[in-house]
Amino acid sequence: MRNKLIVLSLVAVLLASCASGKSEVMDSFSPLASGATDNYAGDGKFSEEWDPSSKESLQVQETQIRMVIKNASLSIVVEEPAATMGLISSLAESLGGYVVSSNLYRVQMDSGLEIPQASITIRVPAEKLDQVLDEIKSGAGQVLSENVTGQDVTQEYTDLESRLRNLERAEEQLVEILEGSYETEDVLSVYNRLVDIREQIEVIKGQMQYYEQSAALSSISVNIQANEAVQPLRIGNWQPVGVAKKAIQALINTLKFLANALIWIGLYILPVALILFFPARWIWKGLKKLSQRKKERLAEKKNLKENG
Repeated sequence: MRNKLIVLSLVAVLLASCASGKSEVMDSFSPLASGATDNYAGDGKFSEEWDPSSKESLQVQETQIRMVIKNASLSIVVEEPAATMGLISSLAESLGGYVVSSNLYRVQMDSGLEIPQASITIRVPAEKLDQVLDEIKSGAGQVLSENVTGQDVTQEYTDLESRLRNLERAEEQLVEILEGSYETEDVLSVYNRLVDIREQIEVIKGQMQYYEQSAALSSISVNIQANEAVQPLRIGNWQPVGVAKKAIQALINTLKFLANALIWIGLYILPVALILFFPARWIWKGLKKLSQRKKERLAEKKNLKENG
């Protein structure tokens, strides 16, 4: 009896780890999987209005079986960041979304002036993402940046569905085995395996729920700046900021020239000078010795003449 229970437990575990490849592909592309249940007539048949090969049907299937997570980020300039943040919050709630986080703060400019800035992150229905972006941009004086990203998680979600079905089938078989077990050791062994599988089921359900919520609600992060943060300082027709930028650019160009010169000196001129210095010094010393010997010989000859 014990060996039989162990074998059945192993079979259940193997069923949980195996992927039903063929059935998975058929389920993913069947009309029921694509949401075409309105044309289902029962008894395994579809009404005459449903044509799986038609262009419209294929488009519906392709649209509904994809799961894409779309997120966006914006950086805008407005007159009053606090008021704009409130309008964005109200817009999200009116469309069935909500505010994830919001922050209103002040930053100090170089001139000492403090100006307000804000940041807000909202979630809105994915199908209304473009509408929300257009409304936010329409109320902004200037759009500094905009970024929209999409992540296709269809394959990941399909794999989770397949694993979930296999684990649930294994759970059912283990429950049947557990109900027919009488020995304490067998009951504990099957129960531990059942607990492990149920934990895996809960984890997979959580991952699937995360994908579903992320695909259903798009995230939009908005950085809101005041006009004073991007407007250059003016005194009449004079713009100190522009002059300062030119001075800084000239300084950068000078530093670049000096840095390039040091690099040339250190990596080219100095090594070449050292290479030429030692032979030149050796030649100069040789010539100096020859000149000294000639002087010594002339001095000896002069002495001999005077003594002779």
